[in-house]
Amino acid sequence: MSKPAKKSLKYPFRSVCNIITTLFVMLSFAYIWYNNLNPLQLKSFLMKGNFLVIGIYMFFFLLFMSVFGGFKLGIYTKTNIIISQTIALFCASFMQILFVIMLVGKVGHIPAILLSFLKMYVVQIVFVFFFTMVAMTIYHKFFNPYELLHIYADENDNISKRFMNQHLNYVIKDKVSCFDTMENIISHIDNFDLVMIDDIPTDKREIIQNICYSKEKKVYFVPSITDIINKNSKYSHLLDTPLYFYKSNAMSVFEKIVKRIGDIFISTIGIIITSPIMIAIAAAIFSYDKGPVFYKQTRYTKGGKIFKIIKFRSMIQNAENDGKARLASENDDRITPVGRFIRACRIDELPQFFNILKGDMSIVGPRPERPEIADEYCKQLPEFKYRLYVKAGLTGYAQVYGKYNTTFVDKLKLDMIYVGNASILLDIQLILLTLKVIFQKESTEGLEEGKTIATK
Repeated sequence: MSKPAKKSLKYPFRSVCNIITTLFVMLSFAYIWYNNLNPLQLKSFLMKGNFLVIGIYMFFFLLFMSVFGGFKLGIYTKTNIIISQTIALFCASFMQILFVIMLVGKVGHIPAILLSFLKMYVVQIVFVFFFTMVAMTIYHKFFNPYELLHIYADENDNISKRFMNQHLNYVIKDKVSCFDTMENIISHIDNFDLVMIDDIPTDKREIIQNICYSKEKKVYFVPSITDIINKNSKYSHLLDTPLYFYKSNAMSVFEKIVKRIGDIFISTIGIIITSPIMIAIAAAIFSYDKGPVFYKQTRYTKGGKIFKIIKFRSMIQNAENDGKARLASENDDRITPVGRFIRACRIDELPQFFNILKGDMSIVGPRPERPEIADEYCKQLPEFKYRLYVKAGLTGYAQVYGKYNTTFVDKLKLDMIYVGNASILLDIQLILLTLKVIFQKESTEGLEEGKTIATK
């Protein structure tokens, strides 16, 4: 089979695999509903009621699969897909459990309902694990990755390496400098259907993008801060010439009030639910070196306001006795064994629920940076202060889609996407996606040895 023919079958193959997964999930729920759950009602459903219950479960399943990326087979890695599907199935089952309990209406039936869902969940997880492993193996064996042309300004930039490490579905097949002759650049573009334009000068990028558009090429490009700001603009009809309008903060006053109420509610529930975990972690930290359990550190939040963040201590005592602020590096010898565990699981940040309850932070927002490090970033990139248009957050766009060692420029771009699009729905989506990030080891990777800040 030729390469074009194989490429044209990629989407149908992924679609068939996703349909098979969806059908299995639907049939497994239908089985326990008809045989275990429906009979628990005083009056069992006959036809339409059964379809409604199954339809509600499928709505939850499709919603969470979409949120977590469970249908990105062939695009995400095997591990990423399996984690996404596992969490999506859990969330769908949890929501359906609540619905079925209300539908049945008897407290005495709760154990039977939970047991039925547990059996179903185990069967579903086993199926999606083996099916995904087989489907992904077939996909990568029979389908070639998409070939890209990389147009760069700095050949030493590591975006090619990062791109390839994260996406097995793409391969950088050729490279050309944006400072090369336009004739040579065009000749390279002609040989590819997909072009990736790196962080290059704006005037060069505009010319190259126009060429790609005229030749109907698909393009990935690294946006500038201005691109991200303009992306959130809305078209206006004030004059007979095109005008775009944007504002620095997307949330309305009403949404800000709802967000604050949500912060208070979630942080209070979070403190109550995680208190046993926090007590156990505190005991483990103290027993290791008899040092303080918590540490407080100065951080920036909205408007450049300074506050004291509270975290579990994950490093040795006096980790910065030289007085120099620096981020943790990969295999940092300052991190204790207990600290390495709680950092990997993100539970070193649980005490921040108290910061959120107090109002210094929000559940969702940019990561709170230390003044010394943030000021250093601002010297190199003044736009870094734009992150302070909203409150710092326990989780956020950069925390979900970036890593601990993501460059500060990329973190700023991710945070600016949130600042320009902030909404209650986006907050809910990021909170859900945080569940997935917790299980991804690469999201906690430290800096390279010798580095103190996340630069390029």
